[in-house]
Amino acid sequence: MMRYGTGMGMVLTAGLLWSFQALMIRQIDAAGAWAVLSWRSLAMVPVLFAFLAWRTGGAPFVAIRKAGFAGVLGGIGLIAAMGGAILAFQTTTIANAAFLLAASPFLAAILGRVVLGETVAPRTGGAIALALVGIFLMVREGLAAGALVGNAAALVSALGFAAFSVALRWRGTHDSLPVSLLGAIFAVLAGALAAEQFGQPLLIPGSDLMWCVLMGVGTMSGGMILYTFGSRVVPSAELALLSNTEVVLAPFWVWLILGETASAGTFVGGTIVLAALLLNAFAGVRRLAAA
Repeated sequence: MMRYGTGMGMVLTAGLLWSFQALMIRQIDAAGAWAVLSWRSLAMVPVLFAFLAWRTGGAPFVAIRKAGFAGVLGGIGLIAAMGGAILAFQTTTIANAAFLLAASPFLAAILGRVVLGETVAPRTGGAIALALVGIFLMVREGLAAGALVGNAAALVSALGFAAFSVALRWRGTHDSLPVSLLGAIFAVLAGALAAEQFGQPLLIPGSDLMWCVLMGVGTMSGGMILYTFGSRVVPSAELALLSNTEVVLAPFWVWLILGETASAGTFVGGTIVLAALLLNAFAGVRRLAAA
């Protein structure tokens, strides 16, 4: 049985990997959001499938069938999470997207309570509130600068990620990796259909394709594997909270490498969010050690 501390570390590392997404998306010149979603997800499929085949001793399709209805719902949630985030990062400021994506822990707590009957520990509720304060300080100067479409996309992404997190723990899913694989497969199809519907070409420049493949094979697949493993022992609300390392670090990487303006509030708020994550994690480990 995996320990809580191990699962927590996996989820934190997943958030670290995902934090590079905004930076990599900013390197894409011509491809639209739906084409990026389709190609990035296509790059994820063989990696996740190969890892699942290894994990199941050569029986990946059996594991996929066992995922059942929860796997389908989680896959749909993942489409919304990935597609919404790409569109948000392309059409609004990183600050706006980060703040709105941070709604995911609240939504996960509500869905986890309704669907799974999971209670939110006081320490986690306090950490979520503290993290939201920190994220607001990070992005308050940029809140007025974003586009309506990008803001709405970020909220949809937050809801989708919350649904995905809850699906990973629904009915005691034995192996949650098939949920991530189904989500990637669904996202390939959804991205292609949406690109066709909105007139976005699926044939994209080689440089854009390279970034999509790097995201799919590296940061996205690696993060998904770690996140799904961590979901075995970490409750839904804490899953979304711990993955907020992505929200904290995404603006930092963009500032450090691309030189996008980062105010003092960004660093102060980021410190508060990091403190909330560490305090929640430390309290959780102490509680389990005492038990």
